[in-house]
Amino acid sequence: MEVNAGRRTARLEGRVGDLVSEGSSRARVWHLGRLAVALGLAGTTLMAVTGPRLVGGSATWWYSIHVPPGRAGNMTGFYLGVVALCAAWLALGRRIARTPEVRTGEVVAVAAIWILPLVLGPALFSGDMYSYLAQGTILHLGLDPYRDAPDVLRHVGRTHVLDAVSPFWRGTTAPYGPLFLGLVSGVVGLTGSNLVAGVVAVRLLEVAGLALLAVFVPRLARGFGADPSRAAWIALMSPLALAQLVAAGHNDALMAGLMVAGVALALEQRPLAGVALCALAATVKVPAAAAIVFIAVARARTLDSRAARVRLVASVGALGAAVAAAVSVFTGTGLRWVSGAVLATPAKVHLAITPVTALAWTVSRVLGGVGVVVDYAGLDRVLGYVAIAATVAVAVDRIVRTREERLVLDLGTALCVAALLGPAAWPWYFSWGIVLLAAWPGFQRSRLPPLVLAASVLLVKPDGIVAVPLQASPATLACYVAAGALAVASWRRRSPGARRAGTARRAEAAPAGS
Repeated sequence: MEVNAGRRTARLEGRVGDLVSEGSSRARVWHLGRLAVALGLAGTTLMAVTGPRLVGGSATWWYSIHVPPGRAGNMTGFYLGVVALCAAWLALGRRIARTPEVRTGEVVAVAAIWILPLVLGPALFSGDMYSYLAQGTILHLGLDPYRDAPDVLRHVGRTHVLDAVSPFWRGTTAPYGPLFLGLVSGVVGLTGSNLVAGVVAVRLLEVAGLALLAVFVPRLARGFGADPSRAAWIALMSPLALAQLVAAGHNDALMAGLMVAGVALALEQRPLAGVALCALAATVKVPAAAAIVFIAVARARTLDSRAARVRLVASVGALGAAVAAAVSVFTGTGLRWVSGAVLATPAKVHLAITPVTALAWTVSRVLGGVGVVVDYAGLDRVLGYVAIAATVAVAVDRIVRTREERLVLDLGTALCVAALLGPAAWPWYFSWGIVLLAAWPGFQRSRLPPLVLAASVLLVKPDGIVAVPLQASPATLACYVAAGALAVASWRRRSPGARRAGTARRAEAAPAGS
């Protein structure tokens, strides 16, 4: 009895010692966490405070703080904020990787803290939100944003909205889906002629998309055996997400949130609900329609008979079309948005950060240097067709290979390739695939994505102008080649046995019925 009591006492003392040690360790972890959280908040606050004097344009924000000695002071403060944000984000990522105690809710809470200054701040890194408001105003006035460009506002007494739109886009009709334009039309009805209130309200639509990501990206990660906290860290609070989805207010956040929610529901044995959400996402921005195809194919592979597969595909197609038609009727746009014009708008810009454009510019200059005259515009157009063919080939390959146990990998890869090889590789386009890949174990383990996501915030200036001129195209190509080589080397370091073991673990961790 005394021996047993002594053993129990020893075990109790040991447990108490473990708890004390664990508590001390957690205290140290939280101390380091508070420093990173404070640094990130300081970064986004600096960006929001210094931003109004850097964005240009006719629209003025509700505050404008002058940092001595002038614009240079604001610019210095702004990029100090950017550096602080990137450093804090990378530090939190390191902490999440090393500390199992970190919970997904903590990551989401930190993301909300960092986001708040940007929600109340000016439109940074892009003026697209003013184009959104112009197109929403056109719809609100009973005009057709798919036929009437923002220039029409000059004739209906809304010049203050038109003046805020970049001159480059004033003659361009809307490239977005009817659900998004209908929501912005409602925003215009609430905020009237107040551009500041309109920008904040539109940004709240994108925050709603991030809220969906906060719920469903961790769920996807758990289903694929990945770390849900790290998935939230990548999808919600990366410099790309905070700069381009929150500060810039791009509608890709709302599209991505609806799409990821749809994919998650489809993998949780609710395929039709998932398809309906993905169809809604496509009425925000068309690329989300790819998710419907992947869901249909992956789900069909789980069925035994050909007749069942045909019924499923027919049901998916009918449901997707019905949702798109219902949104079109409800918003009053009709089906005019289903046209090539919606996809053609990105081709109007030529960016050095777009691989096709960078390659065309570099080749034309190199050949010109040796006396061979090559038309840059013609070469860019030809290479664009080649890129479209390559994108289709990759998409078809991913569709043929896809299964429910690897759906996020295949769909995320296809969307990232579409962003990379498209006519304009704007950084925020890559969020389409990254929010899905964030839930994939292999993507989480790679060291390259965090570095790329942190560097992406430097590609576009606060006023929305690309920071890389066409003359830097050779350097751009070199960066792409280096990144590709690093990605291939990282993949090859994993032995075939390790890859097979990883696939088996993911299959075991996949949602029931997948």
